[in-house]
Amino acid sequence: MIKLQIIGHLGKDCIVKEVNGKNVINFSVAHSEKFKDSTGAQRERTVWVECAFWTDRTAIAPYLQKGQLVFAEGSPDVDGYLNKDNQPSATLRMRVRDVQLLGGRADGNPSGNIGSGSSAEAPANRGNTSQQQQHAQVEEPADDLPF
Repeated sequence: MIKLQIIGHLGKDCIVKEVNGKNVINFSVAHSEKFKDSTGAQRERTVWVECAFWTDRTAIAPYLQKGQLVFAEGSPDVDGYLNKDNQPSATLRMRVRDVQLLGGRADGNPSGNIGSGSSAEAPANRGNTSQQQQHAQVEEPADDLPF
């Protein structure tokens, strides 16, 4: 078995489809890395991975939006084709087993983990995070003991 792991940003919002009675979430992840070429010039290379997450747990779909940083793990596949210049090319694909949201976005999107039995917070609860944090700070016991 070959396992592929990628950390990157989503290139566009995910698409949820039903195929033969099963749900699939399709999304694209970009991973960029900087390196120096043989002349010493700084270069950047971006690799795109087309992901298909076959799951009944589609609650993560509202969080898989363009720009979101994610970790995805699964089995790789390569799809060969001829590009518009009639040259051989390939697309890297992954059948996802696990997706984890990394870091929040400016709109208050929380982190979460979906896959092997985990679930994400519902989008309706997004706006209450600052009130919940303030409430949690008030209820925390003090570390200073009087003796």
